[in-house]
Amino acid sequence: MNHIPSVNLSDFISGDENKKQKFVEEIGKAYEDIGFVALKGHFLNDALVEKLYTEVKKFFSLPLETKQKYEIPGIGGQRGYVSFGKESAKGKKEGDLKEFWHFGQYVENDPKLEAEYPKNVIVEELPEFNTVGKEAYRMLEKTAKYVLRALALHLKLEETYFDNYIHNGNSILRPIHYPPITEEPKEAVRAAAHGDINLITLLMGAQGRGLQVKNNKGEWIDAIAEPDELMINVGDMLSRHTNNKLKSTIHQVINPPRELWGTSRYSIPFFMHPISDMKLDVLDSCIDNDNPKQYDDITAGEFLNERLIELGLIKK
Repeated sequence: MNHIPSVNLSDFISGDENKKQKFVEEIGKAYEDIGFVALKGHFLNDALVEKLYTEVKKFFSLPLETKQKYEIPGIGGQRGYVSFGKESAKGKKEGDLKEFWHFGQYVENDPKLEAEYPKNVIVEELPEFNTVGKEAYRMLEKTAKYVLRALALHLKLEETYFDNYIHNGNSILRPIHYPPITEEPKEAVRAAAHGDINLITLLMGAQGRGLQVKNNKGEWIDAIAEPDELMINVGDMLSRHTNNKLKSTIHQVINPPRELWGTSRYSIPFFMHPISDMKLDVLDSCIDNDNPKQYDDITAGEFLNERLIELGLIKK
């Protein structure tokens, strides 16, 4: 496979059973083959996307000392600002050439989870920043819910199997700024080759070159979405839960050609996480004689903590 398949969520929510089934088959096949799709028909409108990018660019344009006020120690970068070069891919020493922000869950009616998750950080200088971030978070979460419903049907589970695990889940919206490159990067790239930790990732801002996905032959292929599409991929939690039936594909963001070093790049992924208590034990339906169980039992919270240590965001 040398391209990313495109699907339309409108088919799934159309009320037409044939269209719905076609969507389930298309997205299921894509996630078994390459682990990525480009999705039309999501719940983000153009005006909201434009507002979000405007606010995000304003934030990253603030002076460094202002941004660093919002870098909160002791929470593994789970909310607020993470400065340039702090995060590295699993197994890499070099920090990625990026800075980013984290919006987290807006918990409803659950004091236990409210106490568990760090609080969202409010940017005083930009009155619209947090409002727009929250609205985008909600629309991406809604889109992700329907994608997971389609995948539940593909896996022969009850359609709403994931709903209770993702309601109030520990999901993250991450606006990323890849600043202009000012000198020859030694080993560092904008985002080194990695798999995502979570269930699924919804990415805004994959319209330009940069994002690459490794296909089954081990070749890097460009993952470029149309302006009205989100790029959505399987994360390690979902891959593990399905015994690798659905593929968490290695991907990277490469440095641009030298003539474009002077330009910034922005992208905004939404990492759909379940609640920490969700068991990621391999589904019985994904185990057979040809595919024996590959993973030990673990909860989503335990798995996340392991990975944050590997990424250097939490110290042991």
